[in-house]
Amino acid sequence: MAATPKPVDVLPAEMTPVADGGLKPGPRGQQVVEALRTAIIAGRFEPGARLIESALSAELGTSRGPVREALRQLENEGLVMSLPYRGAIVLGVSDEEVQHVLIPIRLTVERYSFAKALETMTDEDFAEVAKQVWLMEQAAKSGDLTKAVEADLQFHDLVISASGQTHTLQIWRSIWPRIRAYFFRYGRSSSLEEMVEDHRVLLAALQTRDPKRVMPLLERHIAISIPPQGPKRKAR
Repeated sequence: MAATPKPVDVLPAEMTPVADGGLKPGPRGQQVVEALRTAIIAGRFEPGARLIESALSAELGTSRGPVREALRQLENEGLVMSLPYRGAIVLGVSDEEVQHVLIPIRLTVERYSFAKALETMTDEDFAEVAKQVWLMEQAAKSGDLTKAVEADLQFHDLVISASGQTHTLQIWRSIWPRIRAYFFRYGRSSSLEEMVEDHRVLLAALQTRDPKRVMPLLERHIAISIPPQGPKRKAR
């Protein structure tokens, strides 16, 4: 987190959900949450930036109520933190958190879930997972990191869901926003084509239903190395 929080008077230009600066049709509160979440995880707000309700509501063309509720939800997701008399500030994803918290949780959740899913996945499940690989490939062709990351997350979510382990799925989805944040952090310096190939290989292993083939691939897939001066491998 930055030493001195910086107030944000307007949203970054890239964040504007539609050309006229307003929100797309749909539930107002959820649109605000999605707009702010997208801006934070994509790095358009720097860690330590202070989010001003009045500025955000004016930029998004909504009242302060939905913005306030959105900030509360994002605080629950670990993306912002509320400070007395200072409002909400953006939290970053540190290398230490990635290595010592998020990756170990992912490994535990996915080792267990993927092993269970090998016994339960149907042809329809495999087709849905394959669709995410195809979507990743299309995103890679257009250089769209956002769509590639969403397809990546959906790939893993579908397998975890297919495992039938409700509590494990809840844990996964509770850390989803933080995982998405580090995907964006390290994904900018990685090859989207390699991301696609990694998932294609993992899917092929899943289709064999052989844990001896799946588990080593899964562990290498999740583990990343973060040297002091930047990532050598991508977070997938």
